[in-house]
Amino acid sequence: MIAPKADINTFFELVYVISGTGVQCVNKNNFSYHAGHMMLLAPDDCHSFNINTPTDFFFLRFNDIYIKSGGFHAEDIRRLEYILQNANHAPGCILKNQPDKQLVKAIVEAIARERQQQDLYNQEVVRQLVNTLIVIVARNIARYVPEQVTAHTDEKAIDILNYIQNNIYYPEKIRAEAVSKHFGISDNYLGRFFKKHTSETMQQYITNYRVKLIEARLLHSDMRIVEIADELGFTDESHLNKFFRKQMGASPTAFRKRGDKVTNFL
Repeated sequence: MIAPKADINTFFELVYVISGTGVQCVNKNNFSYHAGHMMLLAPDDCHSFNINTPTDFFFLRFNDIYIKSGGFHAEDIRRLEYILQNANHAPGCILKNQPDKQLVKAIVEAIARERQQQDLYNQEVVRQLVNTLIVIVARNIARYVPEQVTAHTDEKAIDILNYIQNNIYYPEKIRAEAVSKHFGISDNYLGRFFKKHTSETMQQYITNYRVKLIEARLLHSDMRIVEIADELGFTDESHLNKFFRKQMGASPTAFRKRGDKVTNFL
């Protein structure tokens, strides 16, 4: 069974696979799903499902308005928004911490039960469960964003991080001189400012982020190496191979084969 068309979200959507198997396409990246997988779709993500065996999904939709009014502590709201906004570059199951998989399964089942029975404080219980689920998701996604970014990080620093992530596919836009020009600050000040607020240089951040994007595509999509190189703005496949081997100590092909062996046990 194939979804008739790709949808584009205007909200965040958590998709939990209760049962079944198939393939989900997100922003032209394909990855296989099975029971226990949870995917997060961000606003403007384009996605569709190719269902191989009968599948039961749990869908949870929310937007930034809910984050602001959902009962979170004020100091957590900015952090949650930042993490969730940057989730769209990480295709595949977002549950990276194994213990969280059983926790999420229990929460999803509890939400489903509460929705079926109307009882005292039913809506409050559901809201608390949903909030817990969002926080668990944010905790798992947090490995893709700088650990040094907190609720107290300077707003301009977060703007720079967002700019880099939004333009990661266009190397010419994330060079120091281009970023400096965009934000109206000097190259020297940009370097000092960025390191002060993230504890790493801007080039280190860009390098680490590109590596994580490559890893995600190698492990969670069927894209060819040359397609990944083209998408991320590398000169050619050889350029990507050299870059990845330098950072990871293995070629993209070897990394993908090694990852496939691990994934089969998850």
